[in-house]
Amino acid sequence: MSPPPADPKPVSPKPGHSKAPKGPDMRVKIAGVELSSPVIAASGTFGYGVEFEDILSLDRIGAFVTKGLSREPMAGNPSPRIIETPAGMLNAIGLQNMGVQAFIAQKLPKLRTMKGAVTIANVFGYTIEDCIEVIHALNDAPGISMYELNASCPNTSHGGMVFGTDPESLYHLAGRCRQIAKRPLMVKLSPNVTSISLMARVCADAGADAISLVNTFLSLAIDIETRRPRIANVTAGLSGPAIRPIAVRMVHEASRAVKIPVVGMGGIVRAEDAVEFMLAGATAVEVGTASYADPRAVENIATNLKKWCAAHNVERVTELTGAAIL
Repeated sequence: MSPPPADPKPVSPKPGHSKAPKGPDMRVKIAGVELSSPVIAASGTFGYGVEFEDILSLDRIGAFVTKGLSREPMAGNPSPRIIETPAGMLNAIGLQNMGVQAFIAQKLPKLRTMKGAVTIANVFGYTIEDCIEVIHALNDAPGISMYELNASCPNTSHGGMVFGTDPESLYHLAGRCRQIAKRPLMVKLSPNVTSISLMARVCADAGADAISLVNTFLSLAIDIETRRPRIANVTAGLSGPAIRPIAVRMVHEASRAVKIPVVGMGGIVRAEDAVEFMLAGATAVEVGTASYADPRAVENIATNLKKWCAAHNVERVTELTGAAIL
């Protein structure tokens, strides 16, 4: 039997000719921070990043957002605090976290050794002063690329009205935090408002470098046998695919209202969902609830987004932002 033919020798490229193309350029910039992919792991669904070290490769996603960091540790709400819905989930975790100082001492050193870990620190508080203290602590901590300010907390200094639903409160919160932040500040907006465009403009006018939206929708589920709320906190935040069309609409409206980058989120479970948000005006996207069903969802979506771009002759992923024909 004749031996099988040898594999052909690779042909060296001629002078002046480059090697085979590397594929679409997936890089995006948010307030000067360059990400290798527009796909980011959302706050509250990715721990502090270190927990996912053996699950996925951080250098294959754009960045991740930490759990919300408060001035002091918080235990969160009592159980039950998370339930599944027909197209998503309700959660009322209560912003449980270890506190900013413990994060800096215990988590950040490890993050700095992890390849590709672009860290966005999520910041929250129940007063403006709380948020400022957290940012002050983070300002001198190495290894953080930017801040995401959660504007969906009740302002306890002014009767409990949520910062993100009151234009004046939101303006003061974003403005004060921007003044003291040594890194870019992105404000995460609540969808529970009459006009998301107004809230986006308020953030931009206050000096925010970017905005992210949407956070969860305030919801209620009742057990029809006991006639009691299914969540101990009574109300909870709805996330997942059920909210995606509303979130896409809000991202579109916000992106038309401001010139700063918009990061979109809400029910993204596949690459095509990310494309939809970018066409609506998002520079990048955050993936949250999908990580509960599949811890590798963020990496898979980032990988498949690159494949989608290649299949659709999109040379640079930035070409998608705002490209919808509306």
